[in-house]
Amino acid sequence: MGKTPVGRSAAPTGQGKSAGTRRRLMLWMTFVVVFVIWAGYTFLVQNAQISDKSSQLAAQQASKEETQKKLDQLKYEVSRLKDPEYIGQLARKKGYYLPEETPIQVEESGN
Repeated sequence: MGKTPVGRSAAPTGQGKSAGTRRRLMLWMTFVVVFVIWAGYTFLVQNAQISDKSSQLAAQQASKEETQKKLDQLKYEVSRLKDPEYIGQLARKKGYYLPEETPIQVEESGN
């Protein structure tokens, strides 16, 4: 039998280091699990925000395209208003004629 110093147990020396290693490993694994959960939650939240922003962007782009079409139409009408022939056509539709013009009205037949 071997002598043991006072206050020490006869346990093997590897077992004491194993408990500390196991504790550090559990602490590390806890940290990793918490980090993965946090990263997953953040990913899902940001993914939802990106989806919302994408739908808003699509709606804004559709609105922009519609507004651009209206703007193009108005620019076309303004360019036509610079044409004297078009102004004359609009005036004739409203019943205005030049002094030398004689209006001709066509009556519909009831056949």
